[in-house]
Amino acid sequence: MAREQFQTLTEPMYYILLSLMEECCGVDIMEKVETISAGRVKVGPGTLYAMLSKFEENHIIVKTAEIGRRKSYVITDLGKEMVEKEYKRLRIMAEDGERYFRKKDLI
Repeated sequence: MAREQFQTLTEPMYYILLSLMEECCGVDIMEKVETISAGRVKVGPGTLYAMLSKFEENHIIVKTAEIGRRKSYVITDLGKEMVEKEYKRLRIMAEDGERYFRKKDLI
Protein backbone atom coordinates (compact mmCIF):
# COMPACT_ATOMS: atom_id res chain seq x y z
CA MET A 1 0.00 0.00 0.00
CA ALA A 2 2.80 2.46 0.84
CA ARG A 3 4.33 2.03 -2.58
CA GLU A 4 1.09 2.97 -4.34
CA GLN A 5 0.32 5.95 -2.12
CA PHE A 6 3.91 7.20 -2.30
CA GLN A 7 4.66 6.30 -5.94
CA THR A 8 6.47 9.63 -6.26
CA LEU A 9 7.41 11.95 -3.44
CA THR A 10 6.67 15.65 -3.18
CA GLU A 11 9.61 17.92 -2.37
CA PRO A 12 8.65 18.24 1.30
CA MET A 13 8.24 14.46 1.58
CA TYR A 14 11.63 13.85 -0.03
CA TYR A 15 13.43 16.32 2.23
CA ILE A 16 11.67 15.11 5.38
CA LEU A 17 12.80 11.56 4.64
CA LEU A 18 16.35 12.72 3.87
CA SER A 19 16.34 14.52 7.22
CA LEU A 20 15.41 11.28 8.96
CA MET A 21 18.48 9.39 7.81
CA GLU A 22 19.57 10.36 11.32
CA GLU A 23 17.21 10.27 14.29
CA CYS A 24 15.68 13.65 15.06
CA CYS A 25 12.56 15.38 16.35
CA GLY A 26 10.07 17.63 14.53
CA VAL A 27 11.81 20.96 15.13
CA ASP A 28 15.13 19.47 14.02
CA ILE A 29 13.48 18.02 10.90
CA MET A 30 12.16 21.45 9.89
CA GLU A 31 15.63 22.95 10.33
CA LYS A 32 17.32 20.11 8.43
CA VAL A 33 14.90 20.40 5.50
CA GLU A 34 15.74 24.08 5.17
CA THR A 35 19.48 23.39 5.49
CA ILE A 36 19.58 20.46 3.05
CA SER A 37 17.59 22.42 0.45
CA ALA A 38 19.74 25.55 0.97
CA GLY A 39 16.64 27.44 2.14
CA ARG A 40 14.59 26.61 -0.96
CA VAL A 41 12.15 24.31 0.85
CA LYS A 42 10.51 25.11 4.17
CA VAL A 43 8.15 22.76 5.96
CA GLY A 44 5.64 24.11 8.46
CA PRO A 45 4.43 22.19 11.49
CA GLY A 46 1.06 21.28 9.95
CA THR A 47 2.62 19.72 6.86
CA LEU A 48 5.39 18.08 8.86
CA TYR A 49 3.21 16.39 11.44
CA ALA A 50 0.68 15.24 8.84
CA MET A 51 3.51 13.67 6.82
CA LEU A 52 5.14 12.10 9.87
CA SER A 53 1.83 10.49 10.77
CA LYS A 54 1.34 9.08 7.26
CA PHE A 55 4.93 7.89 7.07
CA GLU A 56 4.66 6.18 10.45
CA GLU A 57 1.35 4.50 9.53
CA ASN A 58 2.99 3.12 6.39
CA HIS A 59 6.18 1.94 8.16
CA ILE A 60 8.34 4.43 6.26
CA ILE A 61 9.60 5.90 9.53
CA VAL A 62 9.51 4.71 13.12
CA LYS A 63 9.15 6.68 16.34
CA THR A 64 12.27 6.17 18.43
CA ALA A 65 11.50 8.26 21.50
CA GLU A 66 8.75 10.30 23.10
CA ILE A 67 9.55 12.67 25.93
CA GLY A 68 6.54 14.82 26.75
CA ARG A 69 5.38 16.31 23.46
CA ARG A 70 8.77 15.85 21.82
CA LYS A 71 8.86 12.82 19.52
CA SER A 72 11.89 11.56 17.63
CA TYR A 73 11.84 9.49 14.47
CA VAL A 74 14.19 7.69 12.09
CA ILE A 75 13.71 6.33 8.58
CA THR A 76 13.15 2.58 8.06
CA ASP A 77 14.67 0.38 5.36
CA LEU A 78 11.45 0.80 3.36
CA GLY A 79 11.79 4.57 3.65
CA LYS A 80 15.42 4.45 2.54
CA GLU A 81 14.41 2.38 -0.47
CA MET A 82 11.75 4.95 -1.37
CA VAL A 83 14.18 7.89 -1.09
CA GLU A 84 16.76 6.08 -3.22
CA LYS A 85 14.15 5.24 -5.84
CA GLU A 86 12.98 8.87 -5.93
CA TYR A 87 16.56 10.12 -6.17
CA LYS A 88 17.21 7.86 -9.16
CA ARG A 89 13.95 8.96 -10.80
CA LEU A 90 14.84 12.62 -10.39
CA ARG A 91 18.36 12.07 -11.78
CA ILE A 92 16.96 10.33 -14.85
CA MET A 93 14.51 13.18 -15.41
CA ALA A 94 17.29 15.77 -15.08
CA GLU A 95 19.55 13.82 -17.47
CA ASP A 96 16.71 13.50 -20.00
CA GLY A 97 16.07 17.24 -19.78
CA GLU A 98 19.74 18.06 -20.18
CA ARG A 99 20.04 15.85 -23.30
CA TYR A 100 16.91 17.42 -24.77
CA PHE A 101 18.00 21.00 -24.11
CA ARG A 102 21.52 20.38 -25.41
CA LYS A 103 20.11 18.79 -28.56
CA LYS A 104 17.96 21.90 -29.13
CA ASP A 105 20.88 24.22 -28.18
CA LEU A 106 18.79 25.72 -25.41
CA ILE A 107 21.55 25.43 -22.79
